[in-house]
Amino acid sequence: MLYRLARPGLFALDPERAHDLAIAALRLLPGRPASLGGPLETEVAGLAFPNPLGMAAGFDKNGEVPDAMLGQGFGFVEVGSITPRPQAGNPRPRLFRLAEDRAVINRMGFNNGGAPAVAARLAARGGQGPSPTLGTGIVGINIGANKDSADRIADYVQMTQVMAPLASYLAVNVSSPNTPGLRALQDEGALTALLDAVLEARGVAGPPVFLKVAPDLEPADIDAIARIALDRKLGALIVANTTISRPPLRSRHADEAGGLSGVPLRELALQRLRDFRTATGGALPLVGVGGIACAEHAWQRIRAGASLVQLYTAMVYEGPGLARRIVRGLEVLMRRDGFTSVAEAVGSE
Repeated sequence: MLYRLARPGLFALDPERAHDLAIAALRLLPGRPASLGGPLETEVAGLAFPNPLGMAAGFDKNGEVPDAMLGQGFGFVEVGSITPRPQAGNPRPRLFRLAEDRAVINRMGFNNGGAPAVAARLAARGGQGPSPTLGTGIVGINIGANKDSADRIADYVQMTQVMAPLASYLAVNVSSPNTPGLRALQDEGALTALLDAVLEARGVAGPPVFLKVAPDLEPADIDAIARIALDRKLGALIVANTTISRPPLRSRHADEAGGLSGVPLRELALQRLRDFRTATGGALPLVGVGGIACAEHAWQRIRAGASLVQLYTAMVYEGPGLARRIVRGLEVLMRRDGFTSVAEAVGSE
């Protein structure tokens, strides 16, 4: 109700300014992570999630409000993307609401305060590490490379060394369309070298490593990524990032450059999840993201093969209360379809 009253005023502002205000407001809220032991509790990559709904990377780029977001009902939060050095990102304007399409286009360009500042902030939370204790909540850290880096693999190695002690899991982001050349790291040879370097830097006792992939992939790319991920025993694949494709859109911002998210991404992201489910044979956990805006969407993604789901754009339009509504709805849908756990429903379509 409060968000519906505030939304016209927020939508009158530049989208990035409105986002900054939302982060500032969330800083005032307490963190109350969901307790384990509920009906939606599920285990992925050795981590116990109180529910399968997560806040996707991109919302809390600097790790300012992970606990406040956990307090909104999310089962986990992913902060970032974070780079070794502070980065201003691309010139403004770089964030566009496509209200008619319930979508967003962004070309932010990994804007963030840099690893030292974010690491200090996350270290002050307490309860970090690959096996957080009850009540601290699961916080993943999404890592990237600086735009002007001469050695991007070295950037990911540095980020792994800095962030691994603070992360429930590390998400290696090689799929943002807004850093030139970054998606080339999804090519088989480059991805193999990158993941080998990251896993070596993490060490045997570090947190699980997730890989975030693009939706704009060819079948051969999907097969190669799946094979590499299985060979390296990654914790999960996050499917998928924003798309550079442009389905029919109604908004005046439809032709803006950048990654498209929200409702128009839903079917592409769902199909890509199914493709990776097939390519991995169900042997690797998948995180479904892209266009999820209600419990039915989240449940469909779980039935299609996602062990966890994430959202971001839908919250722009629905407000932070969306997380609790989806979690409640997932409980109802799970009972309706005769499942006793989320894990039992994964891939059941």
